Amino acid sequence: QVQLVESGGGLVQAGGSLRLSCAVSGRLFGGYAMGWFRQAPGKEREFVAAIGWIGGRTNYADAAKGRFTISRDNAKNTVHLQMNSLKPEDTAVYYCAVRWGDYPSTSNDYVYWGQGTQVTVSS
Repeated sequence: QVQLVESGGGLVQAGGSLRLSCAVSGRLFGGYAMGWFRQAPGKEREFVAAIGWIGGRTNYADAAKGRFTISRDNAKNTVHLQMNSLKPEDTAVYYCAVRWGDYPSTSNDYVYWGQGTQVTVSS
């Protein structure tokens, strides 16, 4: 089994910054990509950012480009999402996910998911 635990969520004012973290543990074999998704109240879960295993290849949703940065530390089995210039529309529950292989997919095809961490941006 693979477990993912997100942390770092909270309440911030518009224009502020927040850094999310995700710790991965369990039976991990070979390389795997990691991604961040979010789900706002009354809306479907959407892709935010993803990163590959070795080369650090990344993909970002249009809404995240220029504001969010995803990074990972394979030795510690962690992934981070640095969020700057936050907007009220960024308010959502953010989920960390794992996908086998090195491709940082932008689709909802990840295998393991965390419980989510709440991010609230006030205006």
